[in-house]
Amino acid sequence: MNEIRWGVIGCGHIANTFMKSMSAVSNATVVACAASDTKRAKDFAKTYDITSSFGSYNDMLADRSIHAIYVATTHNFHFEHIMLSLRHGKHVLCEKPLTLNAKQASAAFKLAEDSNLLLVEAVWTRFLPAIAEVKNIIKNGLIGEVQAVQANFSLNRDLPDTHRLLDPKLAGGALLDLGIYPITIADIVFDEAPINITSQHVTAKTGVDLNSFYTLEYINGKTAQLSAGSKMSGPTYANIMGDKGVIYIPNFLGAKSFSVRIEGEEAKEFSYPFEDGHNFSFEIDSFTKALLNETESSGDVHHTLSVQEMPTNATLRVMTIMDEIRAQWGLMYDNE
Repeated sequence: MNEIRWGVIGCGHIANTFMKSMSAVSNATVVACAASDTKRAKDFAKTYDITSSFGSYNDMLADRSIHAIYVATTHNFHFEHIMLSLRHGKHVLCEKPLTLNAKQASAAFKLAEDSNLLLVEAVWTRFLPAIAEVKNIIKNGLIGEVQAVQANFSLNRDLPDTHRLLDPKLAGGALLDLGIYPITIADIVFDEAPINITSQHVTAKTGVDLNSFYTLEYINGKTAQLSAGSKMSGPTYANIMGDKGVIYIPNFLGAKSFSVRIEGEEAKEFSYPFEDGHNFSFEIDSFTKALLNETESSGDVHHTLSVQEMPTNATLRVMTIMDEIRAQWGLMYDNE
């Protein structure tokens, strides 16, 4: 096998970014798409010159020529569509959050492992070249031992109650949709579970969190102060503060650049640009290469498939953090 043939479940906004990003990836092509509405699937297929479209997920998944599925439905459907795809023998790249909670995520990873299939959460931040270099700088001790992380991702929008960010039936709220990014950058830096979590939130009239704030405490006093909101103006940024210097990342979730300032020295700028619209190309490429390398090297050997940038334990760590935060608020979703 020298090419991964993809199917897309869900033909909404985020799937458009996936398709535009796919154009920058070699050895991968989208051959089918499916949506709950047949016309939406047909229109999506026409827009991106996709060979087949379906109004039934099962019908698309029955196509044995498809190797991998990209799940782009709303949060509340992720677990269902992951499990459905895995049971049809497909590898799965699923939009974040992977599932609603860590229990669902664990069940999905177990089925993937038992089936010798690759399941990856599509947190695009983790795959970006700029973030890879940030990790190298921290690992090499350039800013000393990291003491704290500050990060915010917020929007300021007047949204109807039915918008996915506010609708509890769609597992809405700032935490799962936006807050996962600040929590992710803290997890990238510390690479371990926090020992204590405290949080606050402002509740939307729909019952989900409108704006939310989280403090994660790690061993030896290391701390992450994080925030996210859909009704809060503020810069999207991350500060990673060591005992020798600081890394500042503007727009960290889609990082193309960052600066490093060592105490007593001028700041140094680092740039890792990529074309606008190709946001997901790095995660698609990593996933595709993992599958192609597997078919070349392992034969019939059964072992857990993974990608280096988004390991299973990182997904479970972040999901567990978000579970604890929602438990503190008493926020539960349907089907949990």
